[in-house]
Amino acid sequence: MNLYIETLGCPKNFNDSEGIAGIWENAGMRVTEDIHDADVILVNTCGFINDAKIESINTVFDMISFRDRQILVVAGCLTQRYAEELAEEIPEIDIFVGVNDYEKLPEIIKKYRMDSQIGENCAHSRVYRSSAPCEFEELSARKIKDNPYSATLRIAEGCNNCCAYCVIPQIRGGYRSRSMENIINEAEKLADAGTRELILIAQDVTEYGRDIYGELKLPELLKKLCCIGGDKPDEGFRWIRLMYCYEDKITDELIEVMAAEKRIANYIDIPLQHISDNVLTGMGRRSTSESIRNTIRKLRHAIPDIHIRTTFITGFPGETQADFDILYDFVRKTRFERLGVFAYSQEEGTPAGDREDQIPEETRIQRSDSIMRMQMEISKELNEKKIAEVFDVIVDEIDEEGAYLGRTMYDAPEIDNTVIFSSYEILNPGDFVRVQIMDAFDYDLVGVQVK
Repeated sequence: MNLYIETLGCPKNFNDSEGIAGIWENAGMRVTEDIHDADVILVNTCGFINDAKIESINTVFDMISFRDRQILVVAGCLTQRYAEELAEEIPEIDIFVGVNDYEKLPEIIKKYRMDSQIGENCAHSRVYRSSAPCEFEELSARKIKDNPYSATLRIAEGCNNCCAYCVIPQIRGGYRSRSMENIINEAEKLADAGTRELILIAQDVTEYGRDIYGELKLPELLKKLCCIGGDKPDEGFRWIRLMYCYEDKITDELIEVMAAEKRIANYIDIPLQHISDNVLTGMGRRSTSESIRNTIRKLRHAIPDIHIRTTFITGFPGETQADFDILYDFVRKTRFERLGVFAYSQEEGTPAGDREDQIPEETRIQRSDSIMRMQMEISKELNEKKIAEVFDVIVDEIDEEGAYLGRTMYDAPEIDNTVIFSSYEILNPGDFVRVQIMDAFDYDLVGVQVK
């Protein structure tokens, strides 16, 4: 049987899909990138906020209208959260699989086909959703894509932070770190396969190790990852990138390791969510306005060219105009290199969702838009300072007009800035080249390869 996977949501979901693909092939079957060649279509959904849920549902309906004979499977966060409701509302879906049941997928599909052939229980949807989260080490395989020059490496699953607006702990369970040995083993395989940019992901990367080692172990893990390939510049990882870091666990030791290790990109993703202590307390965040400002100062002092990516939420229940003004002024003065803003999404089953002091949706969006308009100006000004400078750039693709698209170490794939450049030679995805910046826009740079 051939499996086609359509993935939505964050890098963690794409990492899950690679695990599903590996499990499928280990069972002796094939994964295809051609949907017309598929016997099974799987949609790996996102259910984090309302917009993501809408996108997931629309994609499912697209697959329903497209498919002919294929078995349709819906998996992921949306399924883990709403499987029974979806099964009732969308009977065209054959199977629902929760986030803790990917190992069982080949067996589930084979049983469904067998039952369908004998006409048993094939007229309604089937739900396979374990409530108990699996141990992280249970996932048996991962399909490494061809030319995996940039790859994610998940170091933990689940979350213990329990922010008031977030459903992830309900969906993914509590925090479970992978063993360091297991992580290094997978990292070595990725390096051998040609990965040059390694992106560490988890719901909270900075929490790594506390549950199994009794203390935070991200600094030690980073040192070991940096040793892969030894001192040879063309072996091991060129860039190791940190995503999803919580400010309250960015320790002095972590900053020291980031500053000392050349293979760690001068980049960090810290979803701060707000700066007003009133809102941070309501969100259930452990950070304070003072600790956030102090951590940013430490990072920029230790690594002067570091690019900090963050996200904020506007319109959280109880956010006053004064709270928003504090946030707006903070963004204006701090001048983050990379920034995104989300209007608060009221999620059922969360403490924030049950609050009575909800902010009107129009106000949430207006506040979000006002910060993004300001950030666009900040981003352009920061980009213009890069004109005439030369940067190492990793090639991602070639556009329709023949220009190359790539990124500096200050940019994560899919979410950050792009460098559009011309070259005097033929390049391939994953190549590193030196590019001089000739022009700058809000979120993109334009350059030419330097001989």
